[in-house]
Amino acid sequence: SDIIFHPWKKEENGNQTRVILYTITLTNPLAPKTATVTETQTMYKASQESECYVIDAEVLTHDVPYHDYFYTINRYTLTRVARNKSRLRVSTELRYRKQPWGLVKSFIEKNFWSGLEDYFRHLESELTKTESTYLAEVHRQSPKEKVSKQSTVRRRKRAHAHLRVPHLEEVLSPVTTPTDEDVAHRIKHVAGSTQTRHIPEESPSGFHLQSVSKLLLVISFVLVLLVILNMMLFYKLWMLEYTTQTLTAWQGLRLQERLPQSQTEWAQLLESQQKYHDSELQKWREIIKSSVMLLDQMKDSLINLQNGIGSRDFGSDPEEKRKRFH
Repeated sequence: SDIIFHPWKKEENGNQTRVILYTITLTNPLAPKTATVTETQTMYKASQESECYVIDAEVLTHDVPYHDYFYTINRYTLTRVARNKSRLRVSTELRYRKQPWGLVKSFIEKNFWSGLEDYFRHLESELTKTESTYLAEVHRQSPKEKVSKQSTVRRRKRAHAHLRVPHLEEVLSPVTTPTDEDVAHRIKHVAGSTQTRHIPEESPSGFHLQSVSKLLLVISFVLVLLVILNMMLFYKLWMLEYTTQTLTAWQGLRLQERLPQSQTEWAQLLESQQKYHDSELQKWREIIKSSVMLLDQMKDSLINLQNGIGSRDFGSDPEEKRKRFH
């Protein structure tokens, strides 16, 4: 509803553009009931009147969750295959202005494909109605004209050879996913290809996702190592506390048994206590030494993790980072 068509404007490169504003109804419970849409259509100069039209539509949906993170590119290729028959091929791509984190990205893509299927299912329904109206008009015509019209309604698998002019070959090529180097080159031409959901393994962000997975694996390994070191340190401290409590209880029992009666017994008691004290002191030193070693190992692991992340950030290509986040 509330559709506003702005007139076509011819650009310096020969292409024509126009802006369409409209309002759509949403059924997602996490989104508002309606949302405004800005659609910028670009008709490339390679299009030929009454023969072939190539139009890219950049769709920006406002007032929906994370609307500033993504936008949609739809390419409509309309070619003439007979006197009264045309073929419409549509390819689409979800593009990101900012890279969202995993859960948000899956939420965006799930709702994107769902909404896309509903939209083109509605388009298919409208085209079917138009075709039915056309066939009804054909049946009302003369028998000779009827045979001529019906012969053109049959589906055909390929376009006529005369439509395959050189400057349209690239426009009508199969939908593929270009590399990062091809994107910058193809944007300047008509054939900026789009990706499909059927070939996600060829996505240009595959290497980025693989590197992120490796980084997460390294971080997980370091975190597991830190947890093990913390458990060992906790065990050492627990043993230290248990030894202290045992010593206190043992000394209390020894005092409750009987007191020395002579100087020799006092000397033996003092000597045994001194030996026990020395042995316990040695245990304490070993425990503290091992605790210090564990803390040093934890410190070295954290420093290595920080250096690894820092070198990874500084080692990446600035141009690649700019393309990734913008």
